[in-house]
Amino acid sequence: MSDSLVVCEVDPELKEKLRKFRFRKETNNAAIIMKVDKDRQMVVLEEEFQNISPEELRSELPERQPRFVVYSYKYSHADGRVSYPLCFIFSSPVGCKPEQQMMYAGSKNSLVQTAELTKVFEIRTTEDLTEAWLQEKLAFFR
Repeated sequence: MSDSLVVCEVDPELKEKLRKFRFRKETNNAAIIMKVDKDRQMVVLEEEFQNISPEELRSELPERQPRFVVYSYKYSHADGRVSYPLCFIFSSPVGCKPEQQMMYAGSKNSLVQTAELTKVFEIRTTEDLTEAWLQEKLAFFR
């Protein structure tokens, strides 16, 4: 199975967008949704959002297709500090095509490296993406 894993390139425009996104100064939640362009074998930008809650983000994700998301989230810590972690969320719903699944799975690591992200989460159903879930995940990072 490992030899059929396709690693897609990251679109240069998307690379640049991700780089800028990492250094954004805004304090709202924002998201970049990316998908694999099967014909070009490339990870490309699908949509970009400002002021988007985890719940709104969830409704933007297709239920039957994988997506990559980079999400800048305003996180209020228990001690009152606020930070803006960048989260990489790999949505790989149960029931999507195996071929599609493999292209995404194969491309995930290079995309995470390109975006230089450390908070990497995976959801198996879009329903899992909630504020509570995200806060629980982020609680592991100090």
